[in-house]
This record gives sequence, structure tokens and C-alpha cells, in this order.
Amino acid sequence: MEHANVVVVSTGGTIASRWQGSGWAAEADGESVLAAAAVPDGVCVRVVDLFTVNSPRLTTSHQLAVVHAVHQALADPDVDGVVVTHGTDTLEETALLLDLHHDDPRPVVLTGAQRPLDAADGDAAGNLHDALLTAARARGAGVLVVFDGLVHAARGTVKMHTVAADAFADPSGAPLGKVGFGAVSRLPRIDRHPALPLPPLDVTAPRVDMVMHHCDADPLLLEASLAAGAQGLVLVATGAGNATPAFTEAVARAVDAGVLVAVTTRVLAGPVTPLYTGGGAVDLAAAGAVLTGTLRAGQARIAVLAALLAEADPRRRTELLRTIVQAPGRRG
Repeated sequence: MEHANVVVVSTGGTIASRWQGSGWAAEADGESVLAAAAVPDGVCVRVVDLFTVNSPRLTTSHQLAVVHAVHQALADPDVDGVVVTHGTDTLEETALLLDLHHDDPRPVVLTGAQRPLDAADGDAAGNLHDALLTAARARGAGVLVVFDGLVHAARGTVKMHTVAADAFADPSGAPLGKVGFGAVSRLPRIDRHPALPLPPLDVTAPRVDMVMHHCDADPLLLEASLAAGAQGLVLVATGAGNATPAFTEAVARAVDAGVLVAVTTRVLAGPVTPLYTGGGAVDLAAAGAVLTGTLRAGQARIAVLAALLAEADPRRRTELLRTIVQAPGRRG
């Protein structure tokens, strides 16, 4: 292959984890993580050590630092692609945030590991090798997640298994391609929404909470989020996006107060769809909530967060969120 320059942005996670006496935790720097992998022929790598933390501890500030680091790396015209090594617990969230702010033909690839860096049967080396190869070759493919030999679009991809090596998939769609035998399969092009403006690194992030519906649920926790100052809410509903009339009334009050509300579902696959009344998605949408299609809870929350950061006017940011959650089409 032709010579390619790839920047690796290291953020910690299991791919950087070592034994701490009672459990595993992120410890290794980016150079140590890179040293465990075979770098593909023709790929030159520069490492950016951004931070080293377990991904459940990430904040919006951490995630915006990743977005800024990627933009800074791509400001160099000699860079051909970027890899972000990331903990798997919240990788899907950072992936969508990067995707919403990405406007460059050069790919950004997120990867991680399900087994620690020093594990004899570890997957860090293979995943990082595949991510580097994809970042060097997948120009025009956007923001991707590469894991266990598969290439996924950032949007819709979630962690599907707590410990298995093939942890990531889009439950409502197919992978974009595969990596194997030193090659990346031909990837379809995805039509993209215009990139959102890059928020300042020091912006004060709005509070965005998630509340789940279940049998016997009432809007108590939703109301508690509002009282705590939430500017955005994600209702994780049942079925195709259903709750109760009490939730519908609470959502209407929240929207009237200027809170941005989205509705996703706790069901693994399929779209949120306005089918039912009596507190269902028909009524929730009428109350002003935005239905998130196939975006599940973590990515739905990122969509709300991104809309709040990009637009101050309540009406315009609701329309922006409607645009963000619309899935773009794929082209062969």
C-alpha cells in the first residue's frame, strides 16, 4: 500500500488496562498500547496521549477534548486518518459525537478491547492493527467503529455484549465491511448531514438525563431531573416508544419549560414509531418530544447534547434534533 500517516488519539479503556491488585484499570499510555500491535506496512503512526481513564468515568469535557484532538490532527494536511483508542463502555457515545462534528473525507476510526492489554489471549493488538489499516484506506467513509474484524458506521452502533470479543454491532443494520488478510473490504458511502459547529473546549455542558419507563413507572425521576436543572431529557420507553399518560403530561410540561426531550426505546432493535396513543409515541410526539428512530439510549442522549450545544433557541434546536436523528442513506 502507499505510505499513509495516521494519528492515534489514546484515551484509556480496557485496551490500556493493567492489573491493579483487585481488578483492571486504564494505566498504559498510547505508546505502550501501540507497542502491543503490529503496525500495517506503509503506515506511519504518531500518538497523542490525551488522557488515560476508564470510559465509564468520561464526562462531556473528556468527549469534547476527543473531538478537538481529532480536529487538530486533521488540521495537518499530511495526516491521512485518525484512530481513537477508547474504552468500550461509552465508545458508542463518543463515536456519535465525533460523527456529528465530522466534515472531512479522511476517516476517523474508534477501537478498543474487551481484554486487558497484557492478557495472553488479548484482542487489543488485532483491533488496533485493523483500525490503523482502516484509517489508512477508508477515505470518504466517515466516522467508523472497527472491532473484531468488522467495520461499523458510528451511528447506530452499540455495545452488544459485556465481555465477548465481538462486542459491537448495529442491532438495526448490517456492518459496513470487514478487515482481514491485510485488506479492508470496499465500504459503502453514507450520505451525511452537515457537520455541527465545533463547541468551544471550555463550554459548560448542559445537563442531559435519561429516564427509563417500566411497569409501575411514574414521572417522579423525570420531574427530579427537571428539578436538578436538566436542559435535555431522554425517555427510554417501552416497545415502539410507549409510556403512560402521566409521562405524556410530564413531557409536555418539560417541553413548555424549554427542555429538549427525546424518546428512544429499551427494545434492542427497530425504530421508535408513532403507533399507539394512551401515552404511546403518538402522544409523546404530540407533546413535543422528538422520536429518535434507531438511535438507542446512549446515542440519543448524545444527539440531544449536541443539539443543545449547537443551538440556543428552543424551537430551532428541536428542529435540529429532528434532523440529527434522521438516519442518512448508504450508497454502494
